[in-house]
Amino acid sequence: MVQEQQAEFVDRDLQGARFIRSTLAGAVMRGVEVRGLDIDAPWLTEGSLLVNGVDVVPLVEAELNRRFPGRELRQAEDPEGLRAAWAALERAWAAAVERATAMPAGAVDTSVNGEWSFAQTLRHLAFAADAWLGKAVLRLPQPFHPLGQPHVEYATDGFDTSIFATEQPALSEVLDLRAERQAMVREFLATVTPELLAEPRRNPWSAETEVSVRRCLHVILGEEWEHLRFALRDLATVGNTRADG
Repeated sequence: MVQEQQAEFVDRDLQGARFIRSTLAGAVMRGVEVRGLDIDAPWLTEGSLLVNGVDVVPLVEAELNRRFPGRELRQAEDPEGLRAAWAALERAWAAAVERATAMPAGAVDTSVNGEWSFAQTLRHLAFAADAWLGKAVLRLPQPFHPLGQPHVEYATDGFDTSIFATEQPALSEVLDLRAERQAMVREFLATVTPELLAEPRRNPWSAETEVSVRRCLHVILGEEWEHLRFALRDLATVGNTRADG
């Protein structure tokens, strides 16, 4: 990522600008017109976001928890709480899949503004389960399924992406993989103990960094809720576009 130190924009027109995989951490905006500004920041809870002197992070979190019942459990600490968190996620995703598959043909493979399609999102969640449960927690020697969807930037970080499919598979295959990975998480949580949750594991993307099993599960839960939000947002856009057409 190219870093621009102390960049300053004065009397600039940035209407319609898009910032993708960019950092605006610590950016200061004064006297700015922000009507219609659309910010998507999955890591919002890791800091503050001040708007006219008010930290809006708690307000955003409360609203997202209201919209997505069960999301508030994503940082559950004990086995029972984690099982409840996963059950809530499975219910929410079942409703999303039902909605997506009821849409006209091609909707699940439609990308909005360069984002992953619904089918690609399901593939990525399988990849996330493979990384954080299969690789990190279970230490499987070959954790990744070829139909998983890694982030595009992983290809430049020394991670071998050649094992992954380059063509979009049939939806039935994606749904089968998704069901398998959901079951893998569910079955692990069914017998997990507080002692196991506290055990250390290697971060799948940083071998020198240790994280707890609990942290690995929290990453999976966070991925699931964030991508559900993205998927529903884009399904609404696809549905509106097709209706207008």
